[in-house]
Amino acid sequence: MTENDKNKQRQQLHDRGICVVIPTFNNDGTIATIVGETLKECCDVIVVNDGSTDNTSGILHSIEGITIVEYKRNRGKGYALKCGFKRALQMGFAYAITLDGDGQHYPSDIRHFLEANQQNPGALIIGSRRLDGVDRSKGSSFANKFSNFWFYIQTGRKLPDTQTGYRLYPLKKLHGLCLLTSRYEAELELLVFASWHGVELVPINIDVYYPPREQRVSHFRPGKDFARISVLNTVLCFLAVVYGLPLRVFRWFGNIFRTVYSILFVSFFCFCVITPAVWLYVKIGKMTERKRQNLHKVIYHSIRFVMLKHGIPGTTFTYNVSEKVDFSKPSVVICNHQSHIDLACQLIFTPNIIFLTNQWVWHNPLYGLLIRNAEFYPVANGIDELMPQLQSLVDRGYSIAVYPEGHRSKDCRISRFHQGAFYIAEQLGLDVTPMYLYGPGRILPPKTYHLKKGPLYIEVGDPIALKDLASMGDTKDQASRMRKHYINKYEQIANRIEQNV
Repeated sequence: MTENDKNKQRQQLHDRGICVVIPTFNNDGTIATIVGETLKECCDVIVVNDGSTDNTSGILHSIEGITIVEYKRNRGKGYALKCGFKRALQMGFAYAITLDGDGQHYPSDIRHFLEANQQNPGALIIGSRRLDGVDRSKGSSFANKFSNFWFYIQTGRKLPDTQTGYRLYPLKKLHGLCLLTSRYEAELELLVFASWHGVELVPINIDVYYPPREQRVSHFRPGKDFARISVLNTVLCFLAVVYGLPLRVFRWFGNIFRTVYSILFVSFFCFCVITPAVWLYVKIGKMTERKRQNLHKVIYHSIRFVMLKHGIPGTTFTYNVSEKVDFSKPSVVICNHQSHIDLACQLIFTPNIIFLTNQWVWHNPLYGLLIRNAEFYPVANGIDELMPQLQSLVDRGYSIAVYPEGHRSKDCRISRFHQGAFYIAEQLGLDVTPMYLYGPGRILPPKTYHLKKGPLYIEVGDPIALKDLASMGDTKDQASRMRKHYINKYEQIANRIEQNV
């Protein structure tokens, strides 16, 4: 990575509220190197000196730019992690990457944790060590298999490496901290409690370094620590039955209830209320401009009722509109596209908006009759063929909404922008109003059959004047530059929101 890439990574970690916590005990031979290499990757580093009796404390105080937590008596890794997490929360961080101070972890792998966090906000990211060809003791190998087995018994979930100390923790989702044991077994305990409470666990591959056996510094005490782990596993197995299993069942029923309730509510509202009312309204008398305006008002007020009054179970919906936005003035509205929920989020602002849709939306049995009579048009007809109808709509005061990506994003990233929206703006002489969506792709991801919990957010930005759009170049250049703008804007929104998911 270049220095510019490093700087960008450090800024991204800071913006997302991610720090690094390094617990250490008597690692004066390695701690300076580890902290130094970590500072190259992340500018927010907390080191917990767990009662070291060597020169660790002096070395740490000679390093600038780090936060030091220390106490005189050695309390164990679990206690050190707890102290590090508390300090991180006090400093306003949302996530903490933990790595060991003995040199077995590569700080350069921090970038992989950042990438995993961006793709899985709110998840606990677990660094799964590549151990093929690594010279490990039989005790270490057995301990990992032993831990993996009991983790599966206690949670019903399989992980390749439950003993790794290289992880990214969502600090606001940590459970059982007050019960956390003080030594190595605490890391297993954190995983178990996170799993019980439905925190997503995401393993990623990392490299690991084991120095020659004669150079290794280990504080693992086979007899005592295996005894402690065995006692802990006995307790966790009991809690798995009386606490963990009921939580899993309750969460499963909650997911099913939210999904079924939402489907039934929308189906009833569309089939039994909206569609019959629209059918009668269309059939009685001839279609006039006033009747079409009334159909738009039906859409507008229905969506506002669902999104703002009723809400989608398990979600929180918020929005922000620039003071410069005037929805009474026609424009081309563009927005990133994530999910079937996107349309509902956008329709809350004004009844004077027309969406260019896909064919399946236009023929949808739930609301197809309504949107066809409200003059929503399928883009399959071609932009040039639609231009006379679009001009007519603009003359009557309607804005034209287009998804420049043309399809839903598979992973919430901003896909390539097509030129259609910018061509329409150019041909009709309209400004462009940008909308930025966050959340629909995580609430209802593609190929997912149940709703998830989470935030829904939409922001309406400053309109872009036609002359400013033209200064970006032709429509191809406009599409490319606006995509870059959306990538940066979406990252800013995600960094802010994902500190609380």
